[in-house]
Amino acid sequence: MLGGFKAFLMRGNVIDLAVAVVIGAAFTNIVNSVVKGIINPVVGAFGTKDLESYSSCIKGSCVVVNGEVQGVQLQWGLVFSAMLSFLITAGVVYFLMVLPMAKILAKRAAHDKAREGVAETMEISELEVLKEIRDHLVAQRGPSVGAGTGATPSSNGSGSSTASGTHPTS
Repeated sequence: MLGGFKAFLMRGNVIDLAVAVVIGAAFTNIVNSVVKGIINPVVGAFGTKDLESYSSCIKGSCVVVNGEVQGVQLQWGLVFSAMLSFLITAGVVYFLMVLPMAKILAKRAAHDKAREGVAETMEISELEVLKEIRDHLVAQRGPSVGAGTGATPSSNGSGSSTASGTHPTS
């Protein structure tokens, strides 16, 4: 039972997931700091200083009495701030991580495909060269030497092969 648990923990994807969670938590702090430190003040220049404090009253009056809001308050600034954090996080992850990695993988795939094409071309051309060398050697040896190896006898030009392995002179 403990061996299976150890195998589960030592699998590569579990460790990768743990690293991703830790990095994601640190990255979330950076994004939240950007939203609260830069975006909220920019938006706050048009009204309140904090984007999260934007709200609308949908029932009754939204007055604060003894630290409590009277009426029903719709806190759309809080939702808008969370959406901005999400969009910034998604944009940074896409443009700084996903897109460059996709380009690297596409280049690697194209390089591997080109390398395979060159290897196939080289194999075909090497095979053809070896066949030409074999045929040339068989032609030099003559039919008597190559007859036992399955090679075809050479022609003397008149359609008949010579038995001695030498070409007759005219």
